[in-house]
Amino acid sequence: MSGTFVLSGTSIFDGESIHDGCGLLISEGMIAGFSQLENLPTDCPQVKISSGLLAPGFTDLQVNGGGGVLLNQQPTMSAIETICKAHLQFGTTGLLPTLITDTPEITTRAIEAGIQASSAGVPGFLGLHLEGPHLSPGKKGAHYPTLIRQMSDDDCDQLIAAKAQLPNLMVTVAPESVSNEQISRLAGAGIVVSLGHSEATFEQAKAARRAGASCLTHLYNAMSPLTHRKPGMVGAGLAPLGYHCGLIADGHHVDPDVIAISLAAKRGSGTIFLVSDAMATIGTDMKQFELNGRTIHRKDGHLTLADGTLAGADLELGSAVRFLVNEVGVELEEALRMACVYPQNCLYGTENRAVLAEGAQANIVHLDDGLNICGVWQEGEPLSDDL
Repeated sequence: MSGTFVLSGTSIFDGESIHDGCGLLISEGMIAGFSQLENLPTDCPQVKISSGLLAPGFTDLQVNGGGGVLLNQQPTMSAIETICKAHLQFGTTGLLPTLITDTPEITTRAIEAGIQASSAGVPGFLGLHLEGPHLSPGKKGAHYPTLIRQMSDDDCDQLIAAKAQLPNLMVTVAPESVSNEQISRLAGAGIVVSLGHSEATFEQAKAARRAGASCLTHLYNAMSPLTHRKPGMVGAGLAPLGYHCGLIADGHHVDPDVIAISLAAKRGSGTIFLVSDAMATIGTDMKQFELNGRTIHRKDGHLTLADGTLAGADLELGSAVRFLVNEVGVELEEALRMACVYPQNCLYGTENRAVLAEGAQANIVHLDDGLNICGVWQEGEPLSDDL
């Protein structure tokens, strides 16, 4: 369905609160009206949803792959399209395909693919996330250690040039491998600088925040922990410094009780938001795949190297929302904000794009009473012809 139609019949979460007895007027991929049903036109097609909840589409800022494709293995526009389509069925209407630490040649190809995807208007493509290679070898996780390196001035120049041709660019770096001057240059060019895979101290993270870093990559994982005398990067994320923090909510990367404690402890203007850190497995039944010449094994809902090191996640945001509600006890509205509103806040600042309001893109998910995704509209177009 395209053109103009009214979507109604069930409760609607607009990004702030839940409304009953309302409907959405969709026109040419945008929300043209959101009000009580009696105020909406009746002379256009009506799409009525009998149960569940309508909510803004999810935004995922860390997506390594999906649909059998890994960006590192196939740094092409076609791969980006496949990844976006794979996550759409799980409610993610916008994402950042993510390249983890690789060679300069692969990084350049991924940037070129992202620029092509932007020019082509690939649905769901919001930009790129480059996670590495400027990390700490001591917190490498599944990143290939010999490819980790210090950021050079040429690297910094390449990223700034890439941002000028991309809608968004996020980079994950470690303070050990970049200077605060480089962070300032990147942030000044509109790049979202996120700290991760780092043994940085609280003071180093605080200095990086002053320089322009604004996010932490997968809170708790591959970063210096919070202890009673050394708050570390985790402490910097929870302190009122203004850091946004990505979180992998799958029960393997962070304990549910630790998630609850973190949500209660988080202070200041930054938010904790959901990321999938998804690999190629999403939307497939594959049991293993290759990354930088190493085999990643899929078993019991998580992905590991042969030695047991976690290697990304076997997760999408629909499952992460259910995990927060069912296993952590997060209120539904807040869990949804962590999947749709807060990631957009990290990307765009105070400009709130992830709401269902007049003038916003019609990116919408329909969740049933069990919070399963049973309908998706991306820029007003339904994923299924039945809608």
